[in-house]
Amino acid sequence: MKTKAFITEVIAALLILLFVYTALSKLIDYEVFRMQLMQSPLLKAFAWLISWGLPLTEIVVVSLLLMKKTRLLGLFSALALMTMFTTYIIILLSYSRVIPCSCGGILAALSWSQHLFVNLFFVLISMVGILLCSLPVTEKSAV
Repeated sequence: MKTKAFITEVIAALLILLFVYTALSKLIDYEVFRMQLMQSPLLKAFAWLISWGLPLTEIVVVSLLLMKKTRLLGLFSALALMTMFTTYIIILLSYSRVIPCSCGGILAALSWSQHLFVNLFFVLISMVGILLCSLPVTEKSAV
């Protein structure tokens, strides 16, 4: 069980780092983030709401992931966010000529294909974390 707990902690830590980094990047360069959202063919109508709502949501997910009592909810929330981000990228790559990047920092330097693979990685580890947190605790039998 120590391995399961360790892997779950590592997954939570990676997701926490991702969401803290992305939320802070968006808030630090808020005007740039908002302007990039306004350039998005899918999101421009909701740019103001998303520009505040998304970083706040990422911070809430971090809070959920930090506490063991709420970690499973945090993992489901992380999975939902990463699935939405991944779907957004796939839609943009498939149907849009203009693809603005509203990511901050290092992530903005990635190509869209690289960005898609990073997102898929975080979707996958979120799923693994959910599975590990959902597994029943078994006791070793003494022989």
